[in-house]
Amino acid sequence: MTQADAAGDAPLRLAVFDMDGTLIDSQQFIKAAMARGFEMTGLTPPSEADILSIVGLSLPEAMAVLAPGSDAARIDALTAAYKTAFVAIRAETGGEAKAPLYPGAEDALARLSARPELLLGVATGKAKRGLDHTFASFGWGKLFHTAHCADGHPSKPHPSMLHACMSDTGVEARHAAMIGDTSFDMQMAKSAGMAAIGVAWGYHPVAALLEAGADVIIEDFRALDDALDAIWSVQA
Repeated sequence: MTQADAAGDAPLRLAVFDMDGTLIDSQQFIKAAMARGFEMTGLTPPSEADILSIVGLSLPEAMAVLAPGSDAARIDALTAAYKTAFVAIRAETGGEAKAPLYPGAEDALARLSARPELLLGVATGKAKRGLDHTFASFGWGKLFHTAHCADGHPSKPHPSMLHACMSDTGVEARHAAMIGDTSFDMQMAKSAGMAAIGVAWGYHPVAALLEAGADVIIEDFRALDDALDAIWSVQA
């Protein structure tokens, strides 16, 4: 039986989630690893606000923002130092397994994954090693039908990861939505022709999400199901 058969007459839908700042509050690990990485290269760490502003970007692009004027060698050194620091902090603390989920995240994934017409995906700035660790930590591997990360794709807000998610599942853009907490997520969704749902609890302010093209902002995960249904009822 195909996925389309399982869904009956309803077209397949696709809900793609960001990870950090949307499902998982991993900011303490990100801030600590960034500070340690900068110190390892002899630079003054950025402010916490500046660090959170780049969450979602791939590391080289993030470093270019946090260390403006740096040449390619320094960007490479900062990127390598951050990765080394993050792996060390993960070993010291348990990493993603110890990062708190946002309230309602687990229930929302369970509800949505139970809908036969709805497929779940991930588009994250994490490296594959970090994504694999997250899936293993929370037992999410079987929930998601497609998952793409910074490895092998241009940085957000380029729509490459979302194009790949749609290609994997065969879902058209008008039947897909991106759920994220940053302006990069919203811009990526709009570039891919998908609906963009911003979450109010993440790392970028709501005003930035709206300016970047968010179709709707949800205040908690209980509102997600209705937001998706409302968007797709209009776009059907």
